[in-house]
Amino acid sequence: MEVDALQQFLREHIPLSKAMEVEVLEASTMGVKLSAPLAPNINHRRTVFGGSATALAILSAWALINLRLEDEKLKRRVVIQRSNMTYERPMTASFTASSAIVNETTWRRFVNPLKRKGKARIKVNSVLYCNGERVGKLEGDFVGLTLRKTSV
Repeated sequence: MEVDALQQFLREHIPLSKAMEVEVLEASTMGVKLSAPLAPNINHRRTVFGGSATALAILSAWALINLRLEDEKLKRRVVIQRSNMTYERPMTASFTASSAIVNETTWRRFVNPLKRKGKARIKVNSVLYCNGERVGKLEGDFVGLTLRKTSV
């Protein structure tokens, strides 16, 4: 999936990304980088609202997992199970969230049981930057599930 395709998918299927004015900067199986401007994500202190920062970080990791599953021709549902967000400094301007699978063994430990059992978990981190400085980190546990056909 290219940058433009991911951008369109997010806007059409995740309305929050449109409201936050999320932009896809990079989208590959190696990593996903998203950005968002301050204005639609501002809080009463004139910094980025924590919920917006967390949402961007989750979207980055979620998109990466989906891109990798698509690359393997696996149609699965991916959901966030648990997240832990650490805010290291205030974000006073546009901000980015970057995620990557740094260990191929970790990925295989996710995909293989997903293929066999229809369910698997993976930890994916996303790092936030603002003004060229690291400002936060999300540690997320995601679950991949086999899509089930529902009867009408």
